[in-house]
Amino acid sequence: MTVLEPRSTETLVSLTIDGRPVTVAAGQTVLDACSAAGVDTPTLCYAENLTPVNACRVCVVEHEGSRTLIPSCSRKAEEGMEIKTNSERVRHSRKMVLEFLGSGVDMSQATQLHSWMEEYGADPSRYGPDAERINEPVKIQDDLYIRDYDKCVLCYKCVEACGDDAQLTFAIAVSGRGFGARISTEYDVTLPDSACVYCGNCVGVCPTGAIQFKTEFDLRQAEQWKPEEQTITQTICSYCGVGCNLEMHVQDNTIVKVTSPSDHSVTHGHLCIKGRFGWTYVQPTINRK
Repeated sequence: MTVLEPRSTETLVSLTIDGRPVTVAAGQTVLDACSAAGVDTPTLCYAENLTPVNACRVCVVEHEGSRTLIPSCSRKAEEGMEIKTNSERVRHSRKMVLEFLGSGVDMSQATQLHSWMEEYGADPSRYGPDAERINEPVKIQDDLYIRDYDKCVLCYKCVEACGDDAQLTFAIAVSGRGFGARISTEYDVTLPDSACVYCGNCVGVCPTGAIQFKTEFDLRQAEQWKPEEQTITQTICSYCGVGCNLEMHVQDNTIVKVTSPSDHSVTHGHLCIKGRFGWTYVQPTINRK
């Protein structure tokens, strides 16, 4: 039996994942139980440092006795649950979701989904060239980050990071309806004119490259983005005494972007504008066009 180590005062919940007994602490999710069982569950709108919003539905699993598939990222584990993660019903649902997403937006930079699309045999191209797409120009309004709606899958991660889960700025939200829905500032004003404080936490959680460092965007445009050649060095932010951990992504001896580990007890993956973007003093000659 797989047991996710609880605190001594915690109540335990026992369930089965694909016939395998698993025990987790009460209040943990079905996704936590899947992880404890060693099951790799596809997720897109889920992040360990954000509140689940059930937007993407690629993490659905089958719960014995339930009429519908359930989102494993938010459904709390319950005593006696019998969960199937690889049934034909689950596989078909995940395949369809991945195909719908891929038919409407550019998923080329959503690298975490590529292996899952292969796993489930998802083929967005089968909807044909007439499938409606966003086809909007990239929004470049400053030197820090860009917005590319062609890549946005409306996972809500950026909205959550800008709102209650991290920054509490509430500069962005979803506007519009149906295919016209977009992540937008209030009244669609430019970022410099909005409430945005440029913490970049929206960039840090975006899974598809829809919100992206300007440095990364410029290198990709020049076909010089080489993540396989980059090194990541962890350090402490030098701007104040909070102690935020930084991950310096370095390519060709040049810092190209800065992230923070989501499991760090201080940052939980979130930074301020200085930690996220204030590293150019290290290399003042960097080209920031």
